[in-house]
Amino acid sequence: MQTCSFNRFRLLAFLFVVGTTLMVYYLLPRILLHNVTSSGPSQGLNMANIKQLTINLTVEKNQKPGLSEIFYRESLPPEKDGESLKPNLEVLLLHGQAFNSKTWEGLGTLNLLAQQGHRTVAVDLPGFGNTPHLEIGKVDKDRADFLLAFLNAVGLQTPVLVSPSMSGHFSIPFLMFQNQRLKGFIPIAPVGTNHYSAKQYQKIQTPTLIVFGELDTNLGLQSLKNLKHLPHHTVFKIPAARHACYLDEPDKFHKALLDFLTKF
Repeated sequence: MQTCSFNRFRLLAFLFVVGTTLMVYYLLPRILLHNVTSSGPSQGLNMANIKQLTINLTVEKNQKPGLSEIFYRESLPPEKDGESLKPNLEVLLLHGQAFNSKTWEGLGTLNLLAQQGHRTVAVDLPGFGNTPHLEIGKVDKDRADFLLAFLNAVGLQTPVLVSPSMSGHFSIPFLMFQNQRLKGFIPIAPVGTNHYSAKQYQKIQTPTLIVFGELDTNLGLQSLKNLKHLPHHTVFKIPAARHACYLDEPDKFHKALLDFLTKF
């Protein structure tokens, strides 16, 4: 009986030690990570709040103005000592066919840019996310006019425009017709680049970072072929990444994005 009780005691002691070791193993790194985060550069700053907003946008078609609801997400630089900080830059994030503004929130891009001191707006384009389908016209100038109306409605003066894939239907015409409203342009394998000639691209003076994934041999290479005619461009190819390269390699994309923004 004594031997049985002793063995049971040893077993319980062993399980206690194992349990304590596992708790330390799993919890300690999280505690250390929290301490490092709390004592890093963001100390004294509130985390940037991501706001979800809807505006009524006046869209003119055939000379008849009409109100349309446009949904967007916005992040602002965090407050310091209770005061709002003036944004360094403005950034406008568009999205691809299978995505919407929430993609940039989930990826951490909205919060990252706010922490770097930028005002960032991510919009749900017509027919995507929380924005209903809108009759804004089917020609390039109509889509450029829509984007211009959105910028004016939310108070974006000269943003850096980030445009992946499908959103090229809006961003490329905007680059052609309203490039004076852009501080910079970051196309990510956008559609519609073949609608314009090399001569037209060569007239654009907007600083541009052309981004595409190494494995995107369709739109990635096609858009590069056309966009490289922009006189002030650099190219960033993300290794082993597909068409939505910013999702495959978010850290590499974010680093390239932030590096580009430091040039302004």
